[in-house]
Amino acid sequence: MIKVGILGAAGFTGGELIRLLLNHPNAEILFANSESNAGNPVSDVHEGLYGDTDMLFTDTMPFDQVDVIFLCFGHGKSEAFLKEHPVPSHVRIIDLAQDFRIASPGNDFVYGLPEINRDKIEKAIHVANPGCFATAIQLGLLPAASMGILSGDIPVNAITGSTGAGQKPTGTTHFSWRNNNISIYKAFRHQHVPEIRQSLLQVQGHLDASIDFIPYRGDFARGIFATEVVKTNANIDDIIEAYKRFYSKAPFTHYVDKPIDLKQVVNTNKALVHCEKYDDKLLITSCIDNLLKGAVGQAVQNMNIMLGIDETAGLRLKPSAF
Repeated sequence: MIKVGILGAAGFTGGELIRLLLNHPNAEILFANSESNAGNPVSDVHEGLYGDTDMLFTDTMPFDQVDVIFLCFGHGKSEAFLKEHPVPSHVRIIDLAQDFRIASPGNDFVYGLPEINRDKIEKAIHVANPGCFATAIQLGLLPAASMGILSGDIPVNAITGSTGAGQKPTGTTHFSWRNNNISIYKAFRHQHVPEIRQSLLQVQGHLDASIDFIPYRGDFARGIFATEVVKTNANIDDIIEAYKRFYSKAPFTHYVDKPIDLKQVVNTNKALVHCEKYDDKLLITSCIDNLLKGAVGQAVQNMNIMLGIDETAGLRLKPSAF
């Protein structure tokens, strides 16, 4: 049985991770750390877990007793935490923040997108889990990169649910503002663009294209729906064949022959992708659940790969029919 520790366990990602691991056939949560909630029942914070666990949050971190830890901190906190809290070298670390996603000298974290890095993840001790927007957008563009057709400006638009902003309420996340509303934020400057470029460059080998990304806040709780436009003279049948081939061994990422919608992926670890051609414009649509394939579902998928068990263990989740 895989012994797991969770840091930052009181947030949205912590709660979703606990929910997944409680039902994982090969994993046992040894501790769920939250200093501000230490001693309180997990189900008092993550109320959807009533009846599922009597676990208490703890302020202790017995790293010597676990096989893997998940860092569910806000961005910028993971690197500082690891400098202050040495973790035994044999303990695997999966970081859900952005601190280690960009390759640099001295950074031994593998970028945890299984669709392109599975072999590296299998051997990794440290994995940087991809960002939610980055996951949705990359999975839309990577097969096109494998064809070498990414060039020029690539317009990207994506809308995300309110859970993408974390559990702490802000002026743009509370219900009365978000309901029946939509807005743009961080246009062309979103923090996920560098990791998107990094992966596209890895697959295509060169990247002169500009990723012109405009993110939107949606008035729904969870999910990301993205569109990407690529100018190309490639034949649509060849493109579709390339997309199906690229994801033929990916258990959670699927090319779909007809237009996709967000409800097909919410509450699952799936990513769906669809392509259409209009003259020389390739319209790519991709969607994921931001908390699952965009965060903790992919993190558990990475844990499974790192520890040599069935990649899909604990992740065969079904979407709602309505």
